[in-house]
Amino acid sequence: MNHKSNYLIHEKSPYLLQHAYNPVNWYPWSEEAFTKAREEDIPVFLSIGYSTCHWCHVMEKESFEDIQVAKLLNETFVCIKVDREERPDIDKIYMSFCQMLTGSGGWPLTILMTHDKKPFYAATYIPKQNKYGRIGLLELITLVTELWLNKRNELLKASENMVNHFLNLNISLPGKALDKSVIDFTFERLVQLFDLTNGGFGKSPKFPTMHHLYFLLRFHKKTKNEYALKMVEKTIKSMRSGGIWDHIGFGFHRYSTDEKWIIPHFEKMLYDQALISIGCIEAFQITGNKLYENIAQEIFTYVMRDMTSNEGGFYSAEDADSEGVEGKFYFWTKDEISKIFQNKSQTY
Repeated sequence: MNHKSNYLIHEKSPYLLQHAYNPVNWYPWSEEAFTKAREEDIPVFLSIGYSTCHWCHVMEKESFEDIQVAKLLNETFVCIKVDREERPDIDKIYMSFCQMLTGSGGWPLTILMTHDKKPFYAATYIPKQNKYGRIGLLELITLVTELWLNKRNELLKASENMVNHFLNLNISLPGKALDKSVIDFTFERLVQLFDLTNGGFGKSPKFPTMHHLYFLLRFHKKTKNEYALKMVEKTIKSMRSGGIWDHIGFGFHRYSTDEKWIIPHFEKMLYDQALISIGCIEAFQITGNKLYENIAQEIFTYVMRDMTSNEGGFYSAEDADSEGVEGKFYFWTKDEISKIFQNKSQTY
C-alpha cells in the first residue's frame, strides 16, 4: 500500500528518506516537532538508527509500516527520526542514557521523552507485540497512554530523577594517576575473559574488540609477557578462519552470533575494517608473521573496491540485508558449491 510522504521527504539522509513514506508521521529532529509536542501536551517518540542497520529494518517492517501501530503512534506521540550517522551528538546523549538505564545499548534506539527533551523510557529494538522477553510496541503505547493521562506527575518525577542521575554520572572529574597496578589488573581481567578455545573475549555474541588487542600488544612490548601476545594471535587467527571473515570478497563482518566466530551478523562497518587492520599491522610488526600483513592488505583491497565511492569518499557501512533477507548475498547452497567444484575439475 502506498502512503503519502511524511516530513522526512525533504531530508538528505538516506536513513531518513527510507522512512519518508511510512504511515508514521515522522518529523526530523527540529524545534517544530518539540513545539508541536508542547502545544498538544503529548510526549515524544524518538527513534534513532542508520541506513544499514538490520534490526532498524526489522522494526520498520514490523511496526513503522503497520497501519495499526502507526495510527497509535501518531495519536499518542510526536514521532521523531534521527540518523545517528548524521547526528552523532544526539545519538551519544540518548545512547548513554539508554546504557545507564538498561545496562546495554544498540540500534534502533528507542527513547520516550517530554517536549523539553527529558527521557523517561529507553530501549533498543521493540517488537510489534510481546516476544523475545520484550514488551511489544502495541502494549508499550497503551501503557504510556495510561501513565501520561493518569499518573503523569509520577512519570515526570521519575524522569527528572533519572535525568539528574544521568547528569551526575557524566560530570568529568580529575582521575587518579595511572600506575602499574591498574595496568596489571587490566591484563589479569583480560586473561579471565579470554576464550582459550576460540579466541576473543566472553561468550556470544562475540565482537572483534580490538581495543583489548591493542592493550595486549603494548603490554607484551613493555613486559615481554608471551601470553599477552598469544591471546592476540589466537584471536586474529580464529577470526580470520571463521565466518566473520568474508573469505571470497574480504573484509570482516560486524560480529559473530556464536562464540566460535562461525555465524556472522553480515553487516560490514568501515570502522571495523580500520580497527582490525591496525591490529593486524601491529601484530605483524611484532611477530613478522606474513599472515597478519596479508589480512591487512586484503581488508584494504575490500575497502578500496567496495567501500569507496566514485567521488573518493568512504561508505560508512555495508548492509546486512540483500533483497530483504539478512545475509542473502553471502549464502551459498550445497548445489551451487558442488557445481563450482564440478566445473573446476572439468577444466583440468
